[in-house]
Amino acid sequence: MRRRILVAALPVAAGLTLATAVLFTPSADAPPRADAAPVAVVAGECGTDGCVTALQERLRTHPRDGRSWSALAVEYVEQARVTGASSWYPKAQAAVDRALALGPDDDAALAAAGVLAASRHDFAGALRFGDRAAAANPYSARAQTVRTDALVELGRYPEALAAATAADDLKPGTPTFSRLSYLSELTGDTGRAAALLRRGVEPGAAPADIAFCRFHLGELARSAGDYSAASAQYRAALTADPAHLPARAGQARVLEARGDRAGAVRIYRSIVARLPLPQYATELGELLEASGDRAGASQQYAVVRAAVALSRSAGVADGPEVTLFEADHGRAASAMESGRAEWAKRKSIYVADALGWALYRAGRPVEALPYVRAATRLGTRDARLLFHRGMVEKAAGHPAGAREWLGRALALDPHFSPLDAPVARTTLAGLR
Repeated sequence: MRRRILVAALPVAAGLTLATAVLFTPSADAPPRADAAPVAVVAGECGTDGCVTALQERLRTHPRDGRSWSALAVEYVEQARVTGASSWYPKAQAAVDRALALGPDDDAALAAAGVLAASRHDFAGALRFGDRAAAANPYSARAQTVRTDALVELGRYPEALAAATAADDLKPGTPTFSRLSYLSELTGDTGRAAALLRRGVEPGAAPADIAFCRFHLGELARSAGDYSAASAQYRAALTADPAHLPARAGQARVLEARGDRAGAVRIYRSIVARLPLPQYATELGELLEASGDRAGASQQYAVVRAAVALSRSAGVADGPEVTLFEADHGRAASAMESGRAEWAKRKSIYVADALGWALYRAGRPVEALPYVRAATRLGTRDARLLFHRGMVEKAAGHPAGAREWLGRALALDPHFSPLDAPVARTTLAGLR
């Protein structure tokens, strides 16, 4: 699945750079204010570093500009996302607090609070802020995008689709197209998902939007085993934004799928050297483990654990990615504890998958079965979900189900994981 991100990230859709544009672009749903910040700053049209500096300068001379405090809060969260540094979260919280103190019912301040809550994986809190923002301004697309992201992560998919559609009706653009695309992808409609993303690369689109959409078009192609199309989309993303590291990671995944593991490792090492985010460290570690370099893999997994600990200290709750990491590379008991805690808070398909996989890895496949079945209930075309269900079906005593789901995983993407795809092939061969 193309939007699985480990710790300290807005969970779905356009990411925080695009979210900033939705949240803080002046429009008909926000009456003009005498103390409003310059459009380029509020809309996030400068680079992230430039926006932070410009907003800070603005607030030195206009400390009661609540909308600039809201915009600064979101830019701080974006910095946390792109750098992996949890030290940005206290700054974001302070900016949100100032914005809310100046305008307790201001929809921009409430939306910024929702973005911060979502980045910390407090999706129930994010939804509360989104609901309050929508009540304060029923014509606010910004409120609906916050609501969409929270509802997706809570597993309330019909409501999420309604919120995303409402946002698109109010202010169509790449942030709304990408959210609608993701919802289509979750239900297995990858054709519609791709068509929506292509709307973000039409003439006149910003380079960041083009890179984002091209990357995710590449992920859709790669997850369906079309590596040539995926490579073309990653190249297009890097043409739009040469510093777009997700597209570089996509190229590494294609190299691995085509048998060039050494090339994939080189790319991942360069990425982790620049940005040691847990997602990339995990993927590099798994490549090294599949190559037999257990010491190198252990080093990367240690990076992941350190990043998770830092995120926890900054108030970021564990997500299903942490549960899966613990299930595969840590302690099954810890994974079960994490998965159960997360399931108590939200019922998304990825939380169900993570809990089911943790139970399986702990030797409890019968308990795991309802969760992995719930994880595949939408028809999502994600080979890892299908693989997990197949392995659990086998262990729970359902060989026919195991053959079906393992076969579907490999038919969708025969190289979906350097560690799990070989297990899927071996297991399926034994079942036959």
